Amino acid sequence: MDEKCLALDLGGTKLLIGIVERAGRIVFSRRYDSPLAGGQSQREIAEYMLACLDDFMPAAPMEGVTCLGAGVVGRVDGENGLWLEIEPGRCETVGLARMLSEKAGLPAYIDNVVRCALRAERVLGAGRDLDDFIYMNIGTGIAAAFVTGGKVIKGHSFNAGEVGHVAVDVFGDVECPCGRRGCAEAIASGSGLDRRARTLRARYPDTRLCFPADRRISAKDITDLAEQGDALCVKLKYDAAEAAAALIMNLVWVTDPETVVLGGGVVSDERMFGDIVSRLNPGSMRFAAGGVRLSGLDPELTGLIGAAMCGFQLP
Repeated sequence: MDEKCLALDLGGTKLLIGIVERAGRIVFSRRYDSPLAGGQSQREIAEYMLACLDDFMPAAPMEGVTCLGAGVVGRVDGENGLWLEIEPGRCETVGLARMLSEKAGLPAYIDNVVRCALRAERVLGAGRDLDDFIYMNIGTGIAAAFVTGGKVIKGHSFNAGEVGHVAVDVFGDVECPCGRRGCAEAIASGSGLDRRARTLRARYPDTRLCFPADRRISAKDITDLAEQGDALCVKLKYDAAEAAAALIMNLVWVTDPETVVLGGGVVSDERMFGDIVSRLNPGSMRFAAGGVRLSGLDPELTGLIGAAMCGFQLP
């Protein structure tokens, strides 16, 4: 019987819990709402995760499950099982691995969600056999994980990879929630596209873009309308591709990777991926011999599979 892991993937839009085999096959899963946007503290969100486990485990095929792995947003000290921060203002030290272990009766391991996705790419995806590469996720937000000389860079404060707050338009008028202007995340992420569309709406009264009150505007809707010539959506898509390409080139100059792997819901649309790649300067990319690749893993499931790889303690 293939060894299995109880995995949790806490992102900006969902909490996904599943049973995952070591080979990456998801045996069973359930989706729950993510509480991240509600402003709760880490401890409150941890308690919510435990409550979801109470709902999940009685229905799940737990036979053969030997460990638990969880990916969460923010700063994570994986070696000590501590969740340190969601964002500035939501910072407390929570022994999340211990809490999950006690709830599930399994050894538990945690890491940042993007470093979990990196594990999935290293074990099963485009990062196999690569000692120097960047995995960058463009979804609700933007973040990256780096492998340099075969080692994952975590940083002194476990904050390495928050590249969404690299400014790519320092003289622009796009303000990021972090307080800076021109951050890549404020221009090219799913949340950034939504905020920017609403901010610019009054300048484009003829736009056909819908502005739902109860959910985020989808990047797909923006791309679809951009292809039909909607002026607002053309600007949003053009600027997003420019920002993402600038960010990639900045990172390539810093870490000198062989390959850059892109994942996440926004960039999984091959139209957006193609726009980004077309804006990469050959001079900046000349040493990245493996080029820029789109992840072959399902963006909805990469985090869950990566959380399982964390639980199995695979690199």
